[in-house]
Amino acid sequence: MPIVQSGTLNTTALIVPDLYVVIVPPSITQLNGVPTDVLGIVGTATWGPVGVPTVIGDMADYAAAFGPVMPRQYDMGTATAIAVQQGAQNFRCVRATDGTDAKASVAILSALTLTAKYTGTLGNNIVATISAGSAANSWRLTLTIPGFTPEVFDNIAGTTTTVWANLANAINNGCSALRGPSQIVSASATGTAGTIIAATYAFTGGTDGVAAMTDTLMLGVNTPPYSGMYALQGQGCGIAMLADVTSSTTWATQIAFAVAEGLYMIMTDPPGEALNATGITTAVANKQTAGVDSPWAKLMFGDWVYWQDTANNVLRLVSPQAFVAGRLANLSPEQSALNKPLYGVVGTQKSGIPGTAQQSAYASADLSVLFQNGLDVIANPQPGGAYWGVRGGFNTSSSAAMNGDNYTRLTDYIAATLQAGMGRYVGQVVNAQLFLNIKATLLSFLSGMLSQGLLGSTDGALPFSVVCDTSNNPASRTALGYVQADVQIQYQAINEKFIVNVEGGQTVTISSSSGSSS
Repeated sequence: MPIVQSGTLNTTALIVPDLYVVIVPPSITQLNGVPTDVLGIVGTATWGPVGVPTVIGDMADYAAAFGPVMPRQYDMGTATAIAVQQGAQNFRCVRATDGTDAKASVAILSALTLTAKYTGTLGNNIVATISAGSAANSWRLTLTIPGFTPEVFDNIAGTTTTVWANLANAINNGCSALRGPSQIVSASATGTAGTIIAATYAFTGGTDGVAAMTDTLMLGVNTPPYSGMYALQGQGCGIAMLADVTSSTTWATQIAFAVAEGLYMIMTDPPGEALNATGITTAVANKQTAGVDSPWAKLMFGDWVYWQDTANNVLRLVSPQAFVAGRLANLSPEQSALNKPLYGVVGTQKSGIPGTAQQSAYASADLSVLFQNGLDVIANPQPGGAYWGVRGGFNTSSSAAMNGDNYTRLTDYIAATLQAGMGRYVGQVVNAQLFLNIKATLLSFLSGMLSQGLLGSTDGALPFSVVCDTSNNPASRTALGYVQADVQIQYQAINEKFIVNVEGGQTVTISSSSGSSS
């Protein structure tokens, strides 16, 4: 009485009389929506792998992987910290360098060389301490670095000629089931004998590789080993940003990457534009010259933000990118950044810092020019009150049908979900049941979006339709191996211009039916 999976039993070849139990999977396959909160950030750091996307959930994770927040341009820690303040908690961080980064190291008595696992100045804080081991006639090596649990390699035995090799082996391979290989350094015995003594040794020579950092280096290269922006390929990011990259010559490349990966790229103009009388005109001209017109990118005007860096206890002027990216990552994909509070904003270049003489708000005419030309800005007040937020909620597209944050993010969400789940139907036999299964799967997914509020309509009508039958799959096409499903989805609009008509006066007549309230 064999039990088999559906599709693995050749019924035409059965000879032996028996009971054959066939396990048939559900005919309607459910689609599980892909995450939309994954935020990719590219920037510099003082520690960690270069060009390797690393999963980060909070600032503790970041510190362990890449070191502290640094008050400098292109810093990945700064962008991550700001995004965390907005509620983001699912990052793919990629460290970039200018190629001059170096690992810290120390030579102990010309007998043992210890080298930091990663390049960066954080490695210069590593301290190696040799002391007497717990067992008689043995030695202990302790490695410490700020932010990490000390690593202790105990009971290392050996004579003057072998103890160094034993130390190197313990560091590289571990010395017990509880003490595995070092996650901080690697070791090599030089072969030169030296009399081991209790002492402390400091690492030196680590560099971050940031002195010659440029916007182009932040873009990286699109050939193995991938670096910069291109290291985010295939990471499932819904939103991405290159920290502090402002050059308009990079915008087209960023957008091409965003389109290929199906993500929302957050870009920015250089700081100080908002302080110039012709700043808005210049920003519009730069965008037009760069040929930027795409719903897959959001361009922030050059009005940078004052932010209190608590890690370094300093008020800094930082890019608006991370505020926007972090807030969007914390919003459902059908939502717009418009009128949503931003956190940690002390002031902006145009508005100044609270308590100073400079207090300036954007005029409606200025905002009109920015929004009509596909630029957005962080401003205060918002339509909902006196708080900081994204003032427009627009991307760089010139099409009114596609220029909202919600269009880009919801489209990416739907497309990525279908890409992840609908491929299971490839390779199946084309028949009426296949059409029904495909349609049922798509309708189930869209109905789920409707019930969760991601889709909706003003009149309660169903905001989607799916066609997958012989009407769009004639035999002449299916005979060639083609199957087509036509899906139409109506998105919910964003209330951008709210009009309240007020009629008041002594002569106004209110009917009892329309004027009653409860």
